[in-house]
Amino acid sequence: MAILGIGHDVVDVRAFGEQLEMPGSRGRSLFSARELRQARMRAGCKNDGEAVHLAGKWAAKESAVKAWCAALGEVSAPYTLDNTPWSGIEILGDARGVPHVLLQPAVHAELVCSLAHAEGASAAGVPRGAGVSDAVGVDGGDGPSDVSGALTGARTSGASDPVQLRWHLSISHDGPIASAVAVLERAE
Repeated sequence: MAILGIGHDVVDVRAFGEQLEMPGSRGRSLFSARELRQARMRAGCKNDGEAVHLAGKWAAKESAVKAWCAALGEVSAPYTLDNTPWSGIEILGDARGVPHVLLQPAVHAELVCSLAHAEGASAAGVPRGAGVSDAVGVDGGDGPSDVSGALTGARTSGASDPVQLRWHLSISHDGPIASAVAVLERAE
């Protein structure tokens, strides 16, 4: 296994919740219907606010994008801040509550393509950045399928892909802060 990129993000839960509730805010559009449903259900079970769980998911999305960008080294990212398909980068918990990065097919294809481009650029002598491997890959499987069907069909990877990547994700909440760390690695 080779680590391709690491990302970390922190979110102020209160400020994030206020942004979600602002009239005209597009905050909820950053999440898929499955993410919104899961955050509502979790808030109900834990008797806390939905914003706590959405802030954690947002930190996880940001950390996943940062890990992806780190894996690209000096190669430009395929998305800008304005056109990143945030709802296509899903953060969903399995039956045990363990969070997973699930990419919709178009986002997954862009990940694989951009990493292949970065690998080619690296082979041509373009620096990739400190601590970033020259390898490419995608997690071999469709992700956990035991979340009442919520994770079924979304792609964390592709078993038929020529490269295999694996995401590792940790989300934490402590008082007013939500934090997440994502690691993107090539599975060998």
